[in-house]
Amino acid sequence: MAHTMQVDVVSAEAQIFSGLAEFVVLPGEVGELGIYPKHTPLITRIKPGAVRLRLPGQAEEEMVFVSGGILEVQPDSVTVLADTAIRAHDLDEAKAAEAKRMAEEQLKNNGAAIDYARAEAELADAIGQLATIKKFRKTGH
Repeated sequence: MAHTMQVDVVSAEAQIFSGLAEFVVLPGEVGELGIYPKHTPLITRIKPGAVRLRLPGQAEEEMVFVSGGILEVQPDSVTVLADTAIRAHDLDEAKAAEAKRMAEEQLKNNGAAIDYARAEAELADAIGQLATIKKFRKTGH
């Protein structure tokens, strides 16, 4: 039997995934993180993007989009506390592309009274969703 660890991906709205995985890859603040069983304990922030899970006995990876949050790693478990989490197959590409376009437009309006931090967060979220959709399609889903 392959070495596994318990993985939980949760958001404020729901528990998106709970089960065993052979490894997890997700977007850390300074780059992609790969987590295997028996990993050194770690707590870090994550940025918008795809959480990829290799499940025992499955050829294809499970993918979940997260819009940011916190990652906690223990030797036998991984917990992703996401601001928002959506299974990759539930993402809407047209909606994400429109959100990206609107956020970019807001950021171009230098004189407008907008919340730049919010517009940048919305842009990062939309870009992360589109990247997740692209990765999801590459895996043959």
